[in-house]
Amino acid sequence: MVVKARDVETSFGLKIKNEDVSEFCKQQNGRFIGFAGVDPHKGIAAIRELEHAVRVLGLRGLNIQCFENKVAINDPKLYPLYAKCIELGVPVNIHVGINFSTASSMEYGRPALLDQVTMHFPDLKVIASPPGWPWITELIGVAWRHPNVHIGLVAMRAKYLAVANSGYEPLLQYGNTVLQDRMIFGTAWPMQPIKQAIADVEGLPLKDATKRKWMHENAARLLGL
Repeated sequence: MVVKARDVETSFGLKIKNEDVSEFCKQQNGRFIGFAGVDPHKGIAAIRELEHAVRVLGLRGLNIQCFENKVAINDPKLYPLYAKCIELGVPVNIHVGINFSTASSMEYGRPALLDQVTMHFPDLKVIASPPGWPWITELIGVAWRHPNVHIGLVAMRAKYLAVANSGYEPLLQYGNTVLQDRMIFGTAWPMQPIKQAIADVEGLPLKDATKRKWMHENAARLLGL
């Protein structure tokens, strides 16, 4: 399980500290992995905080919620952080798709912006989550083009992948075929009960081997478990 810190002090006055996430994970006997959160508006301080979080606190990735920071995925403020992730060998989780805050533009999460980033940083390991609605096919195109892009099935009911006209249906087709090694299950708990989220995936018309990839193997490989 991954626990994510976040720093959106500049835009929304909120910070979940990397130190707190690190301490929590250390108390769980290896069951939890922590991702750092830094505020890209803080410039060099954010880069130093990310390095400290990984090298000293033992966190294993970076969490960027672009709509909360009010920066687009391809904003130049984020580029030094992307470069630092490559240097540190850790993935970045990037919010992709709609957000429901009317104080922040949903355009910050357009998958086409992620395409530009991964063109500039082909070695950057990315988890794009949630999975891009209402631009599902756009995100699929980005992931198909860039082998280091993974799609996180979080903050949504996976059962809708099998519901006609939900907008999520292409994830089922491509996630069962050419992108089966890049789909990663998550719950965004407490947004939905964990047992319910697991049952949703188990109920999808997927090959058993594909389900194992979605539920464990893809994440394990990405996180180096």
